[in-house]
Amino acid sequence: MKSSTRLLGVLGIVVVAMLCAAGCGEKPAEPVMVPGVEPPTGPPYVIGAMFAITGDASSLGMPERDTAEMLEKMINEAGGINGRPLEIVIEDTKGEPAETLKAAKRLVEGSDVLAIVGPSRTGTTMAVIEYMEKVEVPLVSCAAGVPIVEPVKKWIFKTPQTDRMAIEKIIEYLKEKKITRIASLSDNTGFGKSGRREIAALMPAAGLKVVTLEEYGPKDTTMEIQLTKIKGTKAQAVVCWGTPPGPAIVAKNMRQLGVSIPLICSHGVANETFLKIAGEAANGAVLPAGRLIVVDQISPDDPQLSLLEDYAERYRAHTGKSPDTFGGHAWDAVELVVKALEEVGEDRAQIRDMIEKTTGFVGTGGVFNYSAEDHNGLTKDAFVMVEIVDGKWKLAK
Repeated sequence: MKSSTRLLGVLGIVVVAMLCAAGCGEKPAEPVMVPGVEPPTGPPYVIGAMFAITGDASSLGMPERDTAEMLEKMINEAGGINGRPLEIVIEDTKGEPAETLKAAKRLVEGSDVLAIVGPSRTGTTMAVIEYMEKVEVPLVSCAAGVPIVEPVKKWIFKTPQTDRMAIEKIIEYLKEKKITRIASLSDNTGFGKSGRREIAALMPAAGLKVVTLEEYGPKDTTMEIQLTKIKGTKAQAVVCWGTPPGPAIVAKNMRQLGVSIPLICSHGVANETFLKIAGEAANGAVLPAGRLIVVDQISPDDPQLSLLEDYAERYRAHTGKSPDTFGGHAWDAVELVVKALEEVGEDRAQIRDMIEKTTGFVGTGGVFNYSAEDHNGLTKDAFVMVEIVDGKWKLAK
């Protein structure tokens, strides 16, 4: 990929400048151009981004926003896209479907964007699909639910691994651990409902018994009722499907109620927010996740290693925080669009076609191979199983 190669090539120059600025407590007022590279000129390529920057899914949207801003700056400091600047117009969806549709309309009808990355959630993505298909603007979602891309929609793509892939990976883990009976506890958002459907379908087909299917609201402050019911079953593990804060509350409630069976979470908890909210109760939880959060533990031969190390260093320099899975989804989405812009310029239909033809694209979420039949481009092998040990992410054994 041209943009990834270019960015990796300037790592030692741009990141050092960013680290210096971060260490002084301020960011440089002007772009730090790579020596020998001319600043981009002419009209910008304008793409849109819509993330849950505020609201109950802000732990997803904030690192996505930070990553998009970081990429815009770095691409322009490296000369832009074919000599022209990149402009990313970012909207806050507040994690709400209605707000997301309004944001999409502002980006398309007001900012005349060439493509949109985001939104952060399955439910908010589903809320804009009909509109995006109607206006024929490519959208690369940062949400995980299978319904986003199944069945395939012409103008809709996504970068996170699906909940189906996550459950397939969990099934492998359960079988290795000789666990045959599970209790499902999911939130009632689009992501949680999609996960619940996949659990109900895939686990019995794999010979596992789902002893109960429980739900909670994403704003609920306790799940004691559901967990008390689960405690009365013969479940050998709890599979929790949601994004913070819900699963962190589940972890705490399990400790409080003495529910001592393993907690297995979705990939929706693969960020620092879950660790902070759950505290000690997070220890022992297991989840499928992309390799980013365990980049220091993966094989030196892994094809993602260089890219993951690059993203992690850049993200720390830009934010002062640890690299984040959800920020990685935004990196992959923006880079897919940038790659297409490099090849075909500002033609929405050709941008769509280029994304669909993308193969062998090494991203933070895996190695992507898109096609007319697959608008996600990943398999369950994009996941590794991770366990939380002493508040840290560790490859599960």
